[in-house]
Amino acid sequence: MIVDFIRQLIHAIIQLLFPSSIKVPSGLSVYIKSNTGNTLSVELDPKWDIKTLKEKIAPKLGLAPEDVKIIFCGKELMDSITIEECDLGQQSILHAVKIRHVDKGILPEGSSESHGSRPMNETLVDWQLTAKERKNLRTDEERERKKAHFYVFCPFPCKSMQPGKLRVRCASCRSGAFTVDRDPQCWADVLQKHRISGTCENEICRDSHVDGPQFAEFYMKCSEHTSQGENDETVPLNLIKANIRDIPCLACTEVSDPVLVFPCKEGHVTCLDCFRTYCVSRLRDRQFWSHPELGYTLPCPAGCADSLIEEVHHFNLLTHEQYAMYQRFGTEEFVLQAGGVLCPQPGCGMGILAPEDCQRITCLNGCGFVFCRQCLEGYHLGECRTGEGLVDQSGGNCQYNVDPVNASQARWEEASKVAIRVTTKPCPKCRTPTERDGGCMHMVCTKPQCGFHWCWVCQTEWTRECMGSHWFG
Repeated sequence: MIVDFIRQLIHAIIQLLFPSSIKVPSGLSVYIKSNTGNTLSVELDPKWDIKTLKEKIAPKLGLAPEDVKIIFCGKELMDSITIEECDLGQQSILHAVKIRHVDKGILPEGSSESHGSRPMNETLVDWQLTAKERKNLRTDEERERKKAHFYVFCPFPCKSMQPGKLRVRCASCRSGAFTVDRDPQCWADVLQKHRISGTCENEICRDSHVDGPQFAEFYMKCSEHTSQGENDETVPLNLIKANIRDIPCLACTEVSDPVLVFPCKEGHVTCLDCFRTYCVSRLRDRQFWSHPELGYTLPCPAGCADSLIEEVHHFNLLTHEQYAMYQRFGTEEFVLQAGGVLCPQPGCGMGILAPEDCQRITCLNGCGFVFCRQCLEGYHLGECRTGEGLVDQSGGNCQYNVDPVNASQARWEEASKVAIRVTTKPCPKCRTPTERDGGCMHMVCTKPQCGFHWCWVCQTEWTRECMGSHWFG
């Protein structure tokens, strides 16, 4: 008797401290948010239908079950839909709002009854399909394979490309209690603002838009980990698509799934392995484009016009080390295009933005090296030195001189750096290191935005004088 009394007392205390918790024998934990500010923690039975869910939560909200509307992913969930059909994950958020009653037979503007109750992921077929292709879908297997598939880069905790889920909220108040007037039909509907209208159930937001439309804001979630709340969102990789038409890769000709479709008019397709190979080869040769708006990016490898990748998070498909190199090179290009210089000291490379007329540069936030802006050697007075010679490092107090070339070759860890210095020279225009492996002295910068023609001997612009004097040496 005493044990039972203590158990009942503990249960009563828990109910007083946590009145919004509803427990049933199941394994799917979700949150129910009302437009009055209440949040319920609920464990669902996947076999429940929405009508049963309303009966469970309505008393906690002070409403009758028939006065509750459940919204998820931009759609009102009808009573006959079961929980397992709703594409819910652990810690997902459903919105329960009070129904606004209107005259019989008249639906409020933006009502979702006209376009069904399935969540958005369940109703969309792939945006690549034409209307005729959608119409010709026959079997459930065809519909499942050609349903819309979304891919995202999940920065945490997955730190990789993962399948994603499309979600929607009000563009004004960012509430998830929002129903769309229509489904998105293309990526432009998702990525661009004010393309799809709808109805927000937040009373303050609704009242502020009495005379104007309300618009949807779409975002993506990773489907591979438990939801971390309404602010949990990931970056959509809109060029990664399910290979619903079995198109071969333009490089290896293999049919893979998923694939990357370049944003060119031809829509060239590459498998993800070949895309990584393409990126790494261009990265090592510094063949990326430094676009003023898009950032450090690449075009279609087939040379198509207007094909630059706009969402640079696609380059997260590289390894961690390769992506770190991508970020470093992109930063260096930004500094150079902004009129800055990079510290030439080995192992530093700090970007420095200095006035154009400043010739004496100090690497203040890096290694502290002081160098000449023109020749990138240690700072000096007078003209920049173009020839090699002996340099007295002792200021006249030593009995011998040190040849800087021999000194640099004697360093144990500097062998590869010395080889680079001997076999390469910087482009006079953009300072991109260029290697000459034979042939004439007429050099063309390999950087796509530069393409400067220069003389290997003079290290100036290529002229007829260079052609006549030392074209071949």
